[in-house]
Amino acid sequence: MAMAEKFDSLEEHLEKFVENIRQLGIIVSDFQPSSQAGLNQKLNFMVTGLQDIDKCRQQLHDISVPLEVFEYIDQGRNPQLYTKECLERALAKNEQVKGKIDTMKGTISVLQLWTCGWRRNCRPCARSHVSLQVPGLLGHTKFMGHSESNASYLFP
Repeated sequence: MAMAEKFDSLEEHLEKFVENIRQLGIIVSDFQPSSQAGLNQKLNFMVTGLQDIDKCRQQLHDISVPLEVFEYIDQGRNPQLYTKECLERALAKNEQVKGKIDTMKGTISVLQLWTCGWRRNCRPCARSHVSLQVPGLLGHTKFMGHSESNASYLFP
């Protein structure tokens, strides 16, 4: 049985169960001794409906629903918005992390240049590989390895 068919079956059983409960409520609210047979029949249908729902549950045992979805439902919100909002939060977090990574890459590059400048045997290597712009670094607006005036504070 395909996954969609399993969900359709569960939905059908739930709809029947809810309708049976509604009818049961009507019988109970206007109970007469003569309606006992109908009440018993509805109670039996309710038990059968619960058994059918349990069978559907066993077919869908590998499906997990986040608790936040139920909170959406309790708040009267559309549970399908949960996925949309999760994706929006993930995209925002992704942008935030990407910004942190970019900042760290820039910081690491500058630190590597500083440490390389302190070691005289790396000086030619550092100057040939640097083409990095770092706004506002120690009062300089640009740092280009092939420009002595901008890089002189890094390479003593």
